[in-house]
Amino acid sequence: MDIFSAAVMLFLIMDPLGNLPIFASILRHIDPKKRRKVLIRELLFALVIMLSFLYAGEAILNFLNLRSESVSIAGGIILFLIAIKMIFPSPGGVAGLAAGEEPFIVPMAIPLMAGPSILAALILLAHTDSSRMTDWTIALVSAWGMSAVILMFYKLFTRILGEKGLIAVERLMGMVLVMISVQMLLDGISNYINFTVS
Repeated sequence: MDIFSAAVMLFLIMDPLGNLPIFASILRHIDPKKRRKVLIRELLFALVIMLSFLYAGEAILNFLNLRSESVSIAGGIILFLIAIKMIFPSPGGVAGLAAGEEPFIVPMAIPLMAGPSILAALILLAHTDSSRMTDWTIALVSAWGMSAVILMFYKLFTRILGEKGLIAVERLMGMVLVMISVQMLLDGISNYINFTVS
């Protein structure tokens, strides 16, 4: 996987367009003068958390003595389940905040931006090729940057796309993520078969 492919995969998992309505509903109850400050703070928290998992993930997998094939297969299954949820979303919000309450790390940084899915994908990338950590860091920061721009201009994107447009784009992103997850699963199975045969 090259930097561009990794960045696209991470961007799709972060799902900024899918998070737009949730971010908008959380920020709506905050003082307008503080909204941008709160959003920037939460985005930076999310980046720090994701970078921590990218660099500590390899050590965790080595400690658990997991092979790259098992991580690839598990990652493919996880991404597939996430993609299915993007295509067929479940009703109900995930914010859980009282009106006017200012979010701090939860739920905007975790789990909306830096959720279990993106953290698992970062661990997978680090384990796939630990010699390319600079590439993975560039991919992560690029995906985070694109997501941050979309979320910073949440009002504009919501106005342009509309509610139905956001749903359509999110489902399209889910379809792309399904294909990526299936490829990861097939690669893991193929590598495992080659390893056992040889």
